[in-house]
Amino acid sequence: MTAPATVAHAGEGRRRFVAPLRGHVDAVCFRHPVFDGYDEYLDLMTAPGWPDIDALNARMPSSGPGFVKQDAAVLADGLHYEARIAQGRIATRAENWHDLFNALVWMRHPALKQALNQRQCRHIAAMGTHERSPAQQALTQFDESGVIVQVRAPMLLDLWDRHEWTALFHANAARWRNGDIAIAAVVGHALMEQMLVPGRLLVGKCVVVLDDSPDAVARASESISTGAVLTTPSTLRPLPLAGIPGWHAGQSEAFYAQEDYFRPRREGRVYPRPS
Repeated sequence: MTAPATVAHAGEGRRRFVAPLRGHVDAVCFRHPVFDGYDEYLDLMTAPGWPDIDALNARMPSSGPGFVKQDAAVLADGLHYEARIAQGRIATRAENWHDLFNALVWMRHPALKQALNQRQCRHIAAMGTHERSPAQQALTQFDESGVIVQVRAPMLLDLWDRHEWTALFHANAARWRNGDIAIAAVVGHALMEQMLVPGRLLVGKCVVVLDDSPDAVARASESISTGAVLTTPSTLRPLPLAGIPGWHAGQSEAFYAQEDYFRPRREGRVYPRPS
């Protein structure tokens, strides 16, 4: 008998997630589709010891910011985390899963991460560091638990927007397999961190690309940069990732009927059409 799965809404500030120690993580977890696209960094995740800052910087693209160890000397500059990144330094805690996964997303999708940083910095310049706009909240939620989804069949987006989960996932499983709807990239480092514990039922916060674009991540990055998306948290579409065919065991109709995870749409909730 398997242990019951745990519903987790990454990045929402509920009970704080505590990642397992590095030596206690079963490397099998990195075969989960959440980590698709990060195969080239598998050694950074599975080696017995933690990679140091030099090892992380060696894998970063040459243009853009670099990693610095977060310590008292770095924090003494008094800068906001995002402002420091804008100056070229990503403060990174040593031996920390959350910050390691953040580093991997920077390596894999630097343009997207820079777009998020630039948007945050524009809001900080306008509002200061003691207040957060709805857009900043949306940017942070996407940074922590973001997923980019490419949809080629608009009727599937309609099912998603109505939270018709059984129809979206179960009845249309073949359309997930043939690419009519697909995960273009998981970019939320909190989602990746929580996958270190098997059985967690994660919810991604999604930006949608509604077309056949050959590079959905680049499209999403451009939309983030221009401010076309991530204007308020309510514009992010929630996606119960365990519902995606092949992403979780036991995907029966009864599984999709669990309303504590596959939540009904709130009355009046409307999602914006993808730009």
